[in-house]
Order: sequence, then C-alpha cells, then structure tokens
Amino acid sequence: MIKNNITRFLDAQKISYTALELPAEKLGAEETASFLGVPLEQVFKTIVVAREGQGKPILAIVPGTGRVDLKALAHLLGEKKLHIPTEREVEKLTGMQTGGVSPPGLIHRGFQMALDRSAERYESIYVSGGQRGLNIRLPVNALVELIHPLIADICQI
Repeated sequence: MIKNNITRFLDAQKISYTALELPAEKLGAEETASFLGVPLEQVFKTIVVAREGQGKPILAIVPGTGRVDLKALAHLLGEKKLHIPTEREVEKLTGMQTGGVSPPGLIHRGFQMALDRSAERYESIYVSGGQRGLNIRLPVNALVELIHPLIADICQI
C-alpha cells in the first residue's frame, strides 16, 4: 500500500480512510470512478481557483459529474472574479502534480477550501491522495472536520 505525507497525516489524526491505488498516470474523475467501480458523483475533484487580486487561491472540491461554478464561488467568497489557473501554475501554487492535488495535503498551506454541498448526501467520498496513482475514500464528516471548508452549491452539472 502507498504511504505518503497525506496518509501519514490522516493516520496521525486518527481518521479512518481507505487508500486506493490507481494507475500512476493522470486520471480524470470519470476514469477514477470507472477504475474503482464507484459512482462518479462520489469521486470529488480538487480544483485550484485563483483570485483576480491578491490572496491565496481557493480549493474547490466538487463532484466528478460537474465543474466549479466560478460565479457562485466568487459570490460565496465576496470576490469580483475568479479564474482557473494553468496546470503549470497549479503545480507551482500547490507543490503537487495536477491529478494529485489533495485537500488534506494543503491544510497548513493557507488555502481557503470550499466543498460542494452534494458531498453531504454521502457517508464517504473519494478525493485525491496527494499524488497520481492514489485516491482516498474517507467519511465526509471527517473531511469537513479536518479541512473546515465552506459548504455551498459551487458546482455546475
């Protein structure tokens, strides 16, 4: 089983999770759901969203069935405009490869986090494990306690 900083952090926090290995290439949510044999709506993507002005980017955690609603997220945060940075910018901002950006791995890096309200429909969801080839299933309530996200409708289907 793959061990990395995120799994060690979850272990240290005594959070129950299941680490699931995937092929090491960059997989989208649809490929991840198919590979794991789970519903696409339970596989959540972590999207880095940049502010137009100053300030740390936001991590928008949305189901694999949709995409971030930038207007709704901007309204929630009181921002005029937000945008999705390039893959290269995402990697520079997070220190993680695209396809491996993980909310628990960025808790202490000052990112504001927003979780789509649809996560509340599930006992557990799947998020990236901090590297390509690793996905983590963890209880929604544990994720919320850990990352303290704003919870709102931030996804467009």
